[in-house]
Amino acid sequence: MLESIGLSRQDEAVYEILIRRTRATAADLAHDGHLSVAVARRSVQSLVALGLAIRAPGRPVTYVVVAPDTGLEAVLRDRERSLSEVRAQVAGLMDVYRAATRFVNPDDLVEVVSGREDVNRRWAHMQQSTRTQVRGFDRPPYAAVEAHTEPNRDELALLDRGVAYRVIYDSTVLSLPGWLDDVTVGIRHGEQARIAPGLPMKLAVSDDRLAIIPLLRPGDNAVTASYLIHPSPLLDALIALFEALWDRSVHVRAHEGVTTEDGQEELSPQEARLLTLLAAGATDKAAGRAMGWSERTVQRHVTKLMQRFGAQTRFQIAMEATRRGWI
Repeated sequence: MLESIGLSRQDEAVYEILIRRTRATAADLAHDGHLSVAVARRSVQSLVALGLAIRAPGRPVTYVVVAPDTGLEAVLRDRERSLSEVRAQVAGLMDVYRAATRFVNPDDLVEVVSGREDVNRRWAHMQQSTRTQVRGFDRPPYAAVEAHTEPNRDELALLDRGVAYRVIYDSTVLSLPGWLDDVTVGIRHGEQARIAPGLPMKLAVSDDRLAIIPLLRPGDNAVTASYLIHPSPLLDALIALFEALWDRSVHVRAHEGVTTEDGQEELSPQEARLLTLLAAGATDKAAGRAMGWSERTVQRHVTKLMQRFGAQTRFQIAMEATRRGWI
């Protein structure tokens, strides 16, 4: 879960050990984590660099964990500031785009495709010709009601063929009924899904050779226009924008519930889905729409989870669920 703030799985494991101990030497962390002292020291130094732990004075060198609600919130605020800076670069990208279209033959850099049938045909061809990976931003509005409730058949076929899909969904999709079911299908086939607020546009990039930016014409949901962007500094900039947002977005994982070794249900499928939505930042209202529940029902389930975990906040629920490997 904490990969999105710059921690490796190894760093996260050491962080959990330090949280349980509250203070420890690198040797202590190595012993508990079955690691070499050098590996444990590198991981705890990563925690110090992020402000999640501090080095206590004296010898032997001892590391003290910062309260997670303080340390992680500070990291998240820093990531949000960085994300705002990335978002501010969109205007600069548009300047590059406008300059390119003034001085380069549009056929060499940008194609304009109009009409839903032509756009869909080019999008399908773009996916089917992908060899390595598709990267994309997905956000409302959608041209059709079904657009967010039916799996992308081309994507599922390509995932089964070994093509990687990395998709960042705008946080507004969390309130769409059926969205979680749809994205879960893709995740089961191998899609890597993440959530981020305020995506600047829809975007899909095939390998490193072609990008598509579909735009609905204002006031006319029946007609679409898309821009196909070929290898160029503009395409490079769009890929860089995707990677920057990917590093700062939140994982979405598919879960079917959790049972103990003797078959007792520890976490129901509904609770697992709710935890996924909460970890992605869904409000009670958005989670209710996604689950088909009322806000009051969502709040009742959240309260039950807090009581079960002995948590005082939703953040603590997420921390405990992560510790147990549920999200």
